[in-house]
Amino acid sequence: MGGRTEQMSDGLKAARLALAGQRAWLVGGAVRDRALGRGTLDVDVVVDGDPAAAAQAVARAAGRAACFVLSEDFGAWRVVPRDSSWQLDLEPLRGGSLEADLALRDFTVNAIAEPLAGGAPIDPLGGLDDLSARRLRMAGPGAFAEDPLRVLRLVRLAVELDLEADAQALRGAREQAGALKGVSPERVFGELRRIIATPRAPWGLQMMSELGATAVVLPELEALRGVEQNRFHHRDVYGHTLEVFERTMALTAAGAGGARGLSAPLDDGKEDTPLDDGEEDTLLGEHRAEVANLLAEPLADQLTRGDALRWGALLHDAAKPLTREIRPADGRVTFIGHDVRGAELARAILERLRTSERLRAHVAALVRNHLRLGFLVHEPQPLSRRTVFGYLRACSPVEVDVTLLSAADRLATRGDRAKESIDAHMRVARGLLSDALRWRAEGPPPPLIRGDELADELGIPLGPRVGELLGELAEAQYAGELSTREQSLVYGRSLVTRGVRRPPR
Repeated sequence: MGGRTEQMSDGLKAARLALAGQRAWLVGGAVRDRALGRGTLDVDVVVDGDPAAAAQAVARAAGRAACFVLSEDFGAWRVVPRDSSWQLDLEPLRGGSLEADLALRDFTVNAIAEPLAGGAPIDPLGGLDDLSARRLRMAGPGAFAEDPLRVLRLVRLAVELDLEADAQALRGAREQAGALKGVSPERVFGELRRIIATPRAPWGLQMMSELGATAVVLPELEALRGVEQNRFHHRDVYGHTLEVFERTMALTAAGAGGARGLSAPLDDGKEDTPLDDGEEDTLLGEHRAEVANLLAEPLADQLTRGDALRWGALLHDAAKPLTREIRPADGRVTFIGHDVRGAELARAILERLRTSERLRAHVAALVRNHLRLGFLVHEPQPLSRRTVFGYLRACSPVEVDVTLLSAADRLATRGDRAKESIDAHMRVARGLLSDALRWRAEGPPPPLIRGDELADELGIPLGPRVGELLGELAEAQYAGELSTREQSLVYGRSLVTRGVRRPPR
């Protein structure tokens, strides 16, 4: 166990100043993380008094921070500064004493307290010993029944802190997993996003499934089990999905120059395919830093683009059970349209979890476009600039992200003719990744002529036809076939004369 750290957040400083002389204790994750030598910006305080008045006092001490009711059922309040650099939750003392309050908490490692003003830890349930032993135990026999969300929190703490739940905790979690359906979606997503973002996420997903939690909170993922694929795949859809997830983690780790995530063995009876570090490195090449910077960008719902890419990997084949057919002519298994239906399903899942529209749209775009690169492998190589333009325009604004997802998808498909297929796919992916990064940095070339000008010059009304012509001109410009306004007009007239319509992409 790491040594204690005296680093203090501004929130804790404000609480000590505002609540000096009052009976109040630091509890939960802040004490646990201090014992582990981990920094934390989230602070929980129990007060023997009115948490509303305490929150208002802390907000004033912090300098016009916001304070609001967090839970009317439990009487909890939250204080957040204007820059959102920390948060402090204040709760009323339950049970009439601190020891009774701690016994009502979820796990012993979270049932440790310290006097707010400072002092020795108060640890009636042995949480510090459990931390030393890397052990996760319930604080009391009714922990999961009192709040079924703790089933997911058990998984999250296990993977975030590298703890091992004891048999009693696992049994209690299994018994209450079904009650997760009554927990608010926002709280469920709050735990899921942290499980999926950890380096040990594959273990977390396996643990969720074994506890019966996945079937309740992500039934679409559990439904992938046993859905067999064609001979070009070496796993069923569930096993393939988890391998794509791991490949995605490896790509993002390679981009950041860090260690890959920790794989969890699949229980599908198939031999695990070792992950080859060289495949990710070869794809990223000189673009490692650019990819790392892109994936580190904040996106939505406290997720980075890299975190959202993991959600795309997890849901990219979610519609395969809905689209599976066997072709009568040769008995081949197909999943025609699973990209389109999968995008709709991914959006519906994230809507059910009450995520933001930005995250829904981003993940749906990843799912919708994850097959595009694979289709281009069968085009004449090297790809024409017009073809590259069509890919980038169709995939924007996830042109880089979905290129990575497509590579992870291909690397996790190791059935018949795997090596030659992977080699061909990765050659195309390397070229498109370079183009996608340039497109993201610079955008498409600025148009050589405006739509209203084009309509006037060609004598046609403004409308969809002008939009189609502008699309054709943009494609030709990107391909290097046009560089002036005059050339654009000549080409536009020729398109109108021939009555050309841009084919859908």
